[in-house]
Amino acid sequence: MGDEVPISDEERRLLAGWAADCAERVLPLFEKAAPGDPRPRAALDAVRLYVRDGRRTGALRSVAWAAQKAAGEAGDPAAAAAARAACCAAATPYLHPLATPHQSRHILAPAVHAARARDLAHGRGAATEAGDDEIRDAIERCPAPVRELLSRMPPRNPGRGRPDTLYHRLDGALRGRDPRR
Repeated sequence: MGDEVPISDEERRLLAGWAADCAERVLPLFEKAAPGDPRPRAALDAVRLYVRDGRRTGALRSVAWAAQKAAGEAGDPAAAAAARAACCAAATPYLHPLATPHQSRHILAPAVHAARARDLAHGRGAATEAGDDEIRDAIERCPAPVRELLSRMPPRNPGRGRPDTLYHRLDGALRGRDPRR
């Protein structure tokens, strides 16, 4: 078990806002594939409400799980990844104050799922420039307090596949180091 990490309400709101921004960029991939399914959009709407009012409610948790279920029902890999990004964004207010690799993954997941959605939409799951662009955008827009929060968590290891590579690159860049080392 990791050490306890202090997380302020402001850090949670900034993390949630950044996560929602990352997920919203790829939400059209889901909405095009499943135009009648409002669950990922509802998750993003709920997390935006949290950003404004700072209240973690049961409804927020419910819409996060509903977006995850929508991902499983999407039938299109890019749409599924976009819905997962929305789910992960809506779950960020529930980040546990523990210094574990699992919690650092929760911080990074919305941006990584957004990058995977772009990869899958453009290249059958392989690394694509579109996925790399999502990571670059996430890095550029990440608020300093979110970077500071991430720095209190254990860093990501390189791993093997494309998702692990994306986690590692994003993690390293947000910590101010070259993730290719």
